[in-house]
Amino acid sequence: MHASAFTEFAALLLICALAGAVFVRLRQPVLIAYIVVGIAVGPAGFGLVTAHDQIDLLAQVGVAVLLFAVGLKLDLHHIRHIGPVALATGLGQLAFTIVIGFALILALGKGVMEALYVAVALTFSSTIIIVKLLSDKRELDSLHGRIAVGFLIVQDLAVVIAMMAMSALRGTADAGGEPAGLLAVLLSLGWRLAVAAVAMFVLMRWVLPALVAAMARSQELLLVFAVAWGVALAALGEWAGFSKEAGAFLAGFSLASTPYREAMSARLTGIRDFLLLFFFIDLGAKLELSTLGAEVVPAIVLSLFVLIGNPLIVMAIMGFMGYRRRTGFLAGLTVAQISEFSIVFVAMGITLGHVGVQALSLTTLVGLVTITVSTYMILYAQPLYERLAPWLRPFERKRPFRELAAEGQSGSSGGAQAIVFGLGRYGSRLFEQLRADGVDVIGVDFDPEAVRELQRRGLPVLFGDGEDPDFLETLPLRQARWVITTFPQWESNRALLHALSAVHYRGQVVGAVRDAAHGRALTEAGVGRVLNPFDDAADHAAAHLARAIREQESLS
Repeated sequence: MHASAFTEFAALLLICALAGAVFVRLRQPVLIAYIVVGIAVGPAGFGLVTAHDQIDLLAQVGVAVLLFAVGLKLDLHHIRHIGPVALATGLGQLAFTIVIGFALILALGKGVMEALYVAVALTFSSTIIIVKLLSDKRELDSLHGRIAVGFLIVQDLAVVIAMMAMSALRGTADAGGEPAGLLAVLLSLGWRLAVAAVAMFVLMRWVLPALVAAMARSQELLLVFAVAWGVALAALGEWAGFSKEAGAFLAGFSLASTPYREAMSARLTGIRDFLLLFFFIDLGAKLELSTLGAEVVPAIVLSLFVLIGNPLIVMAIMGFMGYRRRTGFLAGLTVAQISEFSIVFVAMGITLGHVGVQALSLTTLVGLVTITVSTYMILYAQPLYERLAPWLRPFERKRPFRELAAEGQSGSSGGAQAIVFGLGRYGSRLFEQLRADGVDVIGVDFDPEAVRELQRRGLPVLFGDGEDPDFLETLPLRQARWVITTFPQWESNRALLHALSAVHYRGQVVGAVRDAAHGRALTEAGVGRVLNPFDDAADHAAAHLARAIREQESLS
């Protein structure tokens, strides 16, 4: 048995690695590859998996580590500083998706409990996937990136509350199998939450800081303690009548305010991803083709609802709160999918006896469709926006006051010889050196934190989106003879060039690039000068070192 299980594990890992390589090539999250592998090797496919108990155990530990890692990132400081727009958008999207989704699923002929579970599952977006995509596009610090991360935090909190609420229904059914009264459920959940809150407060205030500090003397021991603490509280959460998932989340949350949070989180990433592999394999292996086939039509309907409805409600809320349609569109795309939490949530419902495997099959199909499609939507957000922009005007006020107020914080832009777009590490240094050399230059960036920091130093910096023609019309482009872009992505530069053309800019454009392909694209687009920071820095350093070597040799 052990040899057989070991051989199965080796084969599964090899298959997952190969399938994952294909999906990465297709620019898709590898979790989709794992689900596909699970279906292929399970009863619905080739029936290669027999070590179900071992895989199921690793899958449960993987889910516990996942929820622990989520809790670990939600320290009290971050929760207190969730912005009003992120909170309003997050809650608004949750309410819209649950209410409309519930009615839609009932209309598709599903039962009340299945409709409730799937509707709640449709509200969750994948923090892991969204942060990865935004990070790859270098948009985490943009306005829409910060707002998206904010309402993803709201969703993460909602996941745990939903898990606690549903687990409170366990054991509260009457003899007919129907849920007990709402008051009994609320009372049961209330006293458990009160006890958990008191226990967490005592642990976080007097026990855990000293305990974690002692464990942190060894990095290996710190990692073992983190996993042990997460799994132990997961087991305790299930014993206490919540769920393993809720207990694991509280374990992570209890350590989120310690100074060792980042060290634990960084070391857990690889373990989390490895163990989740088995969760998705186990999930795929439990699905049957007959069940999947019966859910194709409902899955298509719900996928369209998630891909279209969720972004629209986010755009509507952000437009009402005073943001431009482009900001709302880019933020809205991040909720055009469901997440691994959605599947975990419905799988928990099966464990509790609330729903059957049909609900899991439906949720999994919706996840496969929405994650696949929304990944490409986010990757190609700018070209998609350019095509849809004329139809998105109803989602923007005539005066988007919040973005206009942020843009006007540094006062009138006046005139300038040059405008630098993108104030990252290279852009801000270039901007400051130009000012030091006497050039009348202003800077523009879409990262509110970077703009505030430079404004505090008295520098002429504006907050705004360089890819938006409406914003460019507020800049002194008639006086400026030079526009310098340090945007790292070709798509962003292409959008900037398009916006400059729309406002009839006639000056010179200079672009900083990271590779030769980007440089060729800018040159073909009509950019007169291309800077390569890496090549330029290497050439300058080589010349400086060669001069120093020659001077030293002449002295000797």
